[in-house]
Amino acid sequence: MDTGKTIVVVGATGLQGGVVTAHLLAGGWQVRALTRDPAGASAKALAGVGAQIVRGEMDDTASLIAAVEGAYGMFSVQPTVGSPGTAPDFTADDEVRWGVNVAEAAHAAGIRHLVYTSVAGAGRHDSEALPQNLVSKWRIERHIAELGLPATILRPASFMENYTGGYHLHDGTVTTAFEPDVPQQIMAVDDVGVFTALAFAHPAEWIGRVIDLAGDELTPRRIAEAIGESIGRPLPYVQIPIEAIRQVGAEFAFAYEWLNERGYRADIAAARQIHPGLMDFRTWLERTGAAQITAFLTARRAGERDA
Repeated sequence: MDTGKTIVVVGATGLQGGVVTAHLLAGGWQVRALTRDPAGASAKALAGVGAQIVRGEMDDTASLIAAVEGAYGMFSVQPTVGSPGTAPDFTADDEVRWGVNVAEAAHAAGIRHLVYTSVAGAGRHDSEALPQNLVSKWRIERHIAELGLPATILRPASFMENYTGGYHLHDGTVTTAFEPDVPQQIMAVDDVGVFTALAFAHPAEWIGRVIDLAGDELTPRRIAEAIGESIGRPLPYVQIPIEAIRQVGAEFAFAYEWLNERGYRADIAAARQIHPGLMDFRTWLERTGAAQITAFLTARRAGERDA
């Protein structure tokens, strides 16, 4: 069913923006996909499934305002420090500036519903006791509130997709700095698309709502075991010493320590009441995760043979 309304998706060629675009198109929304590179392969793929491709940059508020002209709603997501595709010198202040620019554009254009994806735990503690990515997203949340925007804040936990590539898979193991037996909350990125579509479809229920989201809670050791079972080969869990992470960056080490000691604490049961199809880790592995992991490991082995 065609809603006759347009949603502007910021970051449409990224992980979250891509699934949001797919779910909105399936729900009958017209989607205006913002990208820095309209001629790129990802943008062309979105155009192929029905999205309108518009050039826009989060560092250029004027381009954002022009891109959202006449739209009903807007989806906003920004990368965090260390995200794939970000420049080496990308900082938390850059993330905040981008998020603020998007919010300002939404305000200037009179957007009737903004959905912003933050991160679980944002604002839960004093800012001095939060990892930088939670602080930066909390700052964006506060700016949205100060503008008085009609907004929904979705706060997903870590994504299951982090376990499909080099972020957590190394040398035939699952490797992180998480304590092996401390449960970690995780979520399938596709479910961000589901919650976003629900929010836009039911604005009376969702405008003004802030919700932390997760689909499962498992220890890293159990995550590794589940992956091994799903792909038919063992992937032992290996913990990286926190001091090794600290040598890369103190902020990264603090984030791991925070997750080991405090964690996200989303109410998974409540989220599943809203979205009964919310994927747990095993379901995600069966649907897409195992295939993605197998493809990554196969490509990695082929590359090692050719080296």
